[in-house]
Amino acid sequence: MNSSETAGRSSRSVCDPAELRTLFLFEKLTDEQLDRLCRDGRVETIEPGVVFHEGEPATCFYVLMDGEIVLTKLSGGTEIELVRTQHRGAYSGAWMAYIGDKVDQTYNGTMKVTRPSRFFVLDASVFAAMMHEWFPMAVHLLEGAFFGNRNTNARIGQRERLLALGSLSAGLTHELNNPAAAAVRATSGLRERVAGMRHKLAMMADGKFDTASLGALVRLQEEAAAQVAKAPELTPMEAADREDVLGEWLDEHGIVDGWNLAPNFVQAGFDVDWLERVSATLEGCTEQVFQGAIRWLNYTIETELLMNEIADSTTRISSLVNAAKQYSQMDRAPFQVVDIHDLLDSTLVMLSRKIGDGVEVVKDYDRALPDVPCYAAELNQVWTNLIDNAVYAMHGHGTLTIRTRHENDCAVIEIGDSGPGIPEEVRSRIFEPFFTTKPMGEGTGLGLDISFRIVVNKHDGDIQVDSEPGNTRFTVWLPLHRTPDEPAAENVEPESTVGGQR
Repeated sequence: MNSSETAGRSSRSVCDPAELRTLFLFEKLTDEQLDRLCRDGRVETIEPGVVFHEGEPATCFYVLMDGEIVLTKLSGGTEIELVRTQHRGAYSGAWMAYIGDKVDQTYNGTMKVTRPSRFFVLDASVFAAMMHEWFPMAVHLLEGAFFGNRNTNARIGQRERLLALGSLSAGLTHELNNPAAAAVRATSGLRERVAGMRHKLAMMADGKFDTASLGALVRLQEEAAAQVAKAPELTPMEAADREDVLGEWLDEHGIVDGWNLAPNFVQAGFDVDWLERVSATLEGCTEQVFQGAIRWLNYTIETELLMNEIADSTTRISSLVNAAKQYSQMDRAPFQVVDIHDLLDSTLVMLSRKIGDGVEVVKDYDRALPDVPCYAAELNQVWTNLIDNAVYAMHGHGTLTIRTRHENDCAVIEIGDSGPGIPEEVRSRIFEPFFTTKPMGEGTGLGLDISFRIVVNKHDGDIQVDSEPGNTRFTVWLPLHRTPDEPAAENVEPESTVGGQR
């Protein structure tokens, strides 16, 4: 069944070669060629309705002779009108049939007629054969241009991804180096404290503590270790005040270098009352024994603090590695159903060094948003491009806002910045390949083009930008219901095509 049969009704009429010559598409053909067109093609009058649907096999090539056509395309679950025309000779349908099975031969948009309209119709196979027979050089040139552009875009896209990967790898290395270095430092400090504790154990073994005092001291040690884990957070001013008080107490009780011990006791959450309990427990002991006991407890506190630092550092390393795995989707299927917030968070972690301390990140997530079926690794590239552009626009200072919501059976993701905005005169061009507003050498002009292709062509979604000074928002729509087997246009045309508009 031809696609034309999806409209309300269609009827055929006689094909007149002289009338075909009045259409600019055929005006240079010979009489023989026009006769063959009429012999192998047909003239159809189609009643208002859908002529063909987006994604259906492209079986026919249509040339408008009289009437009006409307071409639409699905974008983010919404049908968008691209073209409405009455221009005689406008063509659409299987216009790339001459390339054959090297590309996906499906309609890349939906065509409707608004009133009874007359078309010259060629079956796709007939159209392809005529093109090869009549215009062999043109077919070679068109194929070369088509595949050349596609291969060029693919190669440059791969380079863009490699450059982004190199930048992210450098940032990740830097982020991993900090906690790794902290863990090394803490391990070295821990080794020194443990050595000091062994020295104090030797002193205890000499019998300088009676049994009761030693038992009480061990209980205080256990209490000190437990207290470190639940120490309260103090402001710098509060910590300084407590250190002064504890330092004075230690100094008054003859503890050598007590001012250097005070910060550890404060960080662990201890106060003068606790130190008084220690003093009462060791009442009657010599000054040397009291000094040793305080330092023994200090070693315990320092050991716990250092172990906490090692735990924090290794947890940070583990978190970074997990974020990198989430970002790269290592060992995972290309097509998944995922929580989109996990992808956004992993991208933020990977870009944390580039984002810097001058940019405030605001997350406004709709946690009720359903999981999204998608090619997760490719979407992470979209978030990388959008966030990187936002940070660049703010010159390292401003607010980066990431918002999600549920709308029209789509997941909607907004990435906004408080930068100066995109000038209106260039806003319509920002998704064009190689177009960039960055200075020479700082941008390739491919990031947004690649993002557009991933969102629109790969996921049947949509991406749009709204901008004014202080508020630029890129909004992405992703359908919540699709499977990897559904056709997602991979061709180089971002929109459906109606030819013949001059």
